[in-house]
Amino acid sequence: MAMNQLSAKPISLFRSLDDLPQNLRGSLLAIGNFDGVHLGHQAVIAAARQKADALGCPLGVMLFDPHPRSFFAPDADSFRLTRLATRARLMADIGVDFTLALPFNADMAACSAEDFIEMILGDNLNVRGVAIGHDFRFGKDRRGDVEMLRAHSQTHGFEVVMTEAVMQPNSVTPYSSSAIRAALRDGDPETAAQLLGHSWAIEGEVTQGDQRGRTIGFATANMALGDYLLPKFGVYAVRASVQDGALMGQAFDGVANLGMRPTVGTDAPRLETHLFDFDADIYGCSLSVALLGFIRPEQKFDGLDALKQQIAKDSTQAREMLAAMPADC
Repeated sequence: MAMNQLSAKPISLFRSLDDLPQNLRGSLLAIGNFDGVHLGHQAVIAAARQKADALGCPLGVMLFDPHPRSFFAPDADSFRLTRLATRARLMADIGVDFTLALPFNADMAACSAEDFIEMILGDNLNVRGVAIGHDFRFGKDRRGDVEMLRAHSQTHGFEVVMTEAVMQPNSVTPYSSSAIRAALRDGDPETAAQLLGHSWAIEGEVTQGDQRGRTIGFATANMALGDYLLPKFGVYAVRASVQDGALMGQAFDGVANLGMRPTVGTDAPRLETHLFDFDADIYGCSLSVALLGFIRPEQKFDGLDALKQQIAKDSTQAREMLAAMPADC
């Protein structure tokens, strides 16, 4: 299982129609939100890549940021699996030439499906083809679907590639972002990874905390969770990859607490990762922390000595779990 890590390909990410260079118009576009870039998404991309190669044109992904669900229900619980830059990097890893992230705002919400096809896909982007999953809907009131795309495709001169639902092994249940979210909320990162085709990771900047971990011999890299989905709170065996700075691309095993730190308290959920055999300064660096195994739920201890003893036990268990996993997990 490939670990979340830096892409070997340059990442081309454009955040508006105006930003897209002329030489990338006339591409084949896979359209969707692709949150998680799971195995079902990867099947859509593979079909799109095959058709783009046949047409002799670039392959792009069009998605919407923020997710339309966030626009229509801004107060809903966080549900994001992958941030925009992460999706763009994962897309590059599986053969996508560029990612176009259109802002989802009031204007986009009001855009009819017909106008989306004619004005954006046709007049503006001059697409050679469109690739979608079987359940893709678009436009105001979600009126647009594969049949509407096919009905307009001859007029605008593009092809439509539709990928049927990709089923989980020995199952009639398709791969879905919802199933991955459910697994993570259940504290089951292994099942989430099987559905994704890669381990699930939280990415963010390492910030300075209260440095209490240093006083008990377990320094931690602290990261806010922001708008990420909140997995089950608890302690996890992790692998962390440094995304920039002097240690860029290097990965380290560790143990992490995700949650509210009931022994010492915090004002918002956070991820605190103790990296084994590590003493470098990575404040301000971007870290990708892959949750690989759930060790135990969060609990409150009677003081720092009891917490220190438990972290030592957690670290031993995490080392054992990680030693049994492939190095590239």
